[in-house]
Amino acid sequence: MIWEIIAYITISFALIQAIVALTNFLHGVSIKHTDIESNKLVSVLIPARNEEKNLENILNDIRNQTHKNLEIIIFNDESDDRTLEIATEFQRLDNRIRIINSEGLPEGWLGKNFACHRLGMEAKGDYLLFLDADVRITPDIIARYIIRAQHNNLDLISIFPRQIMKTVGEYFTVPIMNHILLSLLPLPLVRHSAKSSLSAANGQFMLFEATIYKLLAPHQTLRLEKVEDINIARLFKINKNKMECLASESGVSCRMYGGFGESLQGFSKNVVHYFGNSIVLAILFWVLSFPAVILTFIFGNAEIIILLSISLITCRILNSATSHQNALLNIILYGFHQIILAILLFTSVYNRATNSFVWKGRNIS
Repeated sequence: MIWEIIAYITISFALIQAIVALTNFLHGVSIKHTDIESNKLVSVLIPARNEEKNLENILNDIRNQTHKNLEIIIFNDESDDRTLEIATEFQRLDNRIRIINSEGLPEGWLGKNFACHRLGMEAKGDYLLFLDADVRITPDIIARYIIRAQHNNLDLISIFPRQIMKTVGEYFTVPIMNHILLSLLPLPLVRHSAKSSLSAANGQFMLFEATIYKLLAPHQTLRLEKVEDINIARLFKINKNKMECLASESGVSCRMYGGFGESLQGFSKNVVHYFGNSIVLAILFWVLSFPAVILTFIFGNAEIIILLSISLITCRILNSATSHQNALLNIILYGFHQIILAILLFTSVYNRATNSFVWKGRNIS
């Protein structure tokens, strides 16, 4: 009897995930672009701390945008590599580029939140586009999403970039976050539901309407939040501002981490926030995705096993398509992803208990 209950719950959960994944896939393919032009001033804002490997690429991408009415502001956040030198070289080439040098991190702030707040307050644009330095964008991205924001009266558009993976460690870790997001949260509800719990955003690409940003000052309001992007989305929902989150735009890409160790460190600081910052819900998700699946395969009959297999594989295929990832590889690595998710959850719980979250040389606990 107990195995039948476990099988019923597991299959129900897998079916729900597949339905959510289908919703997000259809939401992605329905994205429409327009040929209408806008001449709004856009402030492109880049917080940069030791970004010598990435800064040149993103600055070239920005300078090559079809939308030319830009100001580009770089916040040099106490970098001790060639970040400032590279920014200065580009400033000589393009008078739209401005550099702000940090004078130190004030008490009561996390580093990126302070950098973004300073950038936002300095910006003069009608729209503010925050980009992480490791992001890449195709030449039409700013033009298209400014029009999208205006056409739909959106105060915030955020995009989960297509993730570039080069090492075995990245293939074993990076798809986990896409799978969690795309199988739990129907992204159309980020825009169409007023519930703040149905919120998502990614700090790698956040496009704000400037008046609303400066009114809410979200990076200042959430100055001590490690996962500021998701909390900004919730803040906008609470204040009844219109927003949208997308996970299917191939023109925005990013190589987030350079290997397994970086991925583990990076994802462990925010994995629980995908579950409303509830460790209990995060663990329950893992239990239903792995131990319960194994038990169902062991004790279930043929019909149950077939239905569960179809649901799991369908979910993986749809999430991979939405994320522009290799579906076959993600199916093959299913078990490994679940084992690593357990490691991520354990690491997150441990770091919370010991106040030992460290990112880019700073403690962010």
